[in-house]
Amino acid sequence: MCGRYELHSHPQVIALLVGLGTVPELLPRYNIAPTQVGLIVRAGEPGGREAVLAHWGLIPFWAKERDLATRMINARAETLAEKPAFRQALKKRRCLVPADGFYEWQGAPGNKQPWHIGMADDAPFAMAGLWERWRDPEGALLDSYTIITTAANEMVKRLHDRMPAILPPANFAAWLDPANDAAGSLLTPFPAEEMRAYPVSPRVNKVKNDDAACVTPVDDAADAG
Repeated sequence: MCGRYELHSHPQVIALLVGLGTVPELLPRYNIAPTQVGLIVRAGEPGGREAVLAHWGLIPFWAKERDLATRMINARAETLAEKPAFRQALKKRRCLVPADGFYEWQGAPGNKQPWHIGMADDAPFAMAGLWERWRDPEGALLDSYTIITTAANEMVKRLHDRMPAILPPANFAAWLDPANDAAGSLLTPFPAEEMRAYPVSPRVNKVKNDDAACVTPVDDAADAG
């Protein structure tokens, strides 16, 4: 599961990560939520890549209405080829979703502690995604995306049984290549030893809170409130 994530690295740092000269000018985001706009990187001109802003929550090209997107923020790696909503995108429209971290919650309902999860060195990374282009009843086009999840590694497993399928840079080209029929084999848990998790303030629970305080570590999970 990945229901919130953040991306605050400088655009040139992101461009270097994903192999692009430039990416669109971005404001730092610390609490990106479903139905909002996020950055994706996809195959562009032959042999190239492009970075675009898209709607988080995939809308299949055959959908009659936009509301379907709220149920398509994540896609399970194990069933991508079986689901009508993802089958064609898996073959032709894969993407990278840059991030500096994502959030998970631990505890009983009503008293859940949010945790920030990212790289041990605080570097940005890229999650595997799929994108689609949908035409609304008025004829306007909308690009949307979903984040692929896989089984949690040993660290994330303490918080949730699923995690985003994070790709090492060495696998970016293979994932984005539509001619690669074995791309699904890349969707494995990222090494736990290269990641870290820490508790953050429950202010991240509210979508309107979107600032650096969302990712500031708290001294102890018991004091996170």
